[in-house]
Amino acid sequence: MIRVGIAGYGNLGRGVESALRDAEDMETVGVFTRRNPASVKTATGIPVYAWSDAENMRGKIDVMILCGGSANDLPTQTAELAAYFNVVDSFDTHAKIPEHFEQVDAVSRAHGKISVISVGWDPGLFSLNRLYGQAILPNGKDYTFWGKGVSQGHSDAIRRIPGVKDGKQYTIPVEEALERVRSGENPELSTREKHTRECFVVAEDGADKAAIETAIKAMPNYFADYDTTVHFISQEELDRDHAGIPHGGVVFRTGTTGLSGEQKHVVEYKIQLDSNPGFTSSILVAFARAAYRMQNDGLTGCKTIFDIAPAYLHPSSPEDQRKSLL
Repeated sequence: MIRVGIAGYGNLGRGVESALRDAEDMETVGVFTRRNPASVKTATGIPVYAWSDAENMRGKIDVMILCGGSANDLPTQTAELAAYFNVVDSFDTHAKIPEHFEQVDAVSRAHGKISVISVGWDPGLFSLNRLYGQAILPNGKDYTFWGKGVSQGHSDAIRRIPGVKDGKQYTIPVEEALERVRSGENPELSTREKHTRECFVVAEDGADKAAIETAIKAMPNYFADYDTTVHFISQEELDRDHAGIPHGGVVFRTGTTGLSGEQKHVVEYKIQLDSNPGFTSSILVAFARAAYRMQNDGLTGCKTIFDIAPAYLHPSSPEDQRKSLL
């Protein structure tokens, strides 16, 4: 059995706990939290430890799955825990992945561990499909669409606006743009042409709703470059109709083959998720299995999804994989 620890117990940590229950070759050692362990009750009754206890669990955990946020947690936590364990994280700040890799790689190599970073669906599965597309169709173009789904970062940005009590934001692909890509047109698409944003906002009593809507639509880096619709609803409506965290998206590679480019191709990879953290946690668990197997094969250092053979991910043996899947 692969012994797994869970670092952090928010939406993602709870998802990992559930995913581990379905992994017959894994067992959960416990949850590690920066909160008072006595205040954290796990869904399956697994033990809860203080974050500071992690170092003392060396030799008792084969892989630690990190479930913190990319903004404030993972940039320090992954490297910290990589000194004690094989680790897996879903760091998703694309521009900072090279820096994160170098930091974690140095620690992992120094301590003879395997670390796997930035595995989720984007970065992660979408990244791999972009790589496949470019490798197979060098004469072509990439397109990535996200949604329809809840953007947690954009939702948080809404909630920080004065007068906003609560809110959620959905990223929605523009259907016309999707169909232009599917048809093989290879269009040049602006940010505004690819996605729209839809906001559901609960305003505080007496708040200036017009001012809130203006602040949302003018917010740089979040909404200013998109066609944005704002709906004001009650807290009851938000809780009833927008409690989940769905998401999804599509990766396309369009391209041509043949001596004169006469053969046109469209490759499409699509996911539709009822729960973003639920799906991401299942990816993390599969890559925890890979991390364990890679270390057993004598590998060390930091890896990304590009470096990991698919055979490491599946619980069955390579022989069974060749027989039933190939």
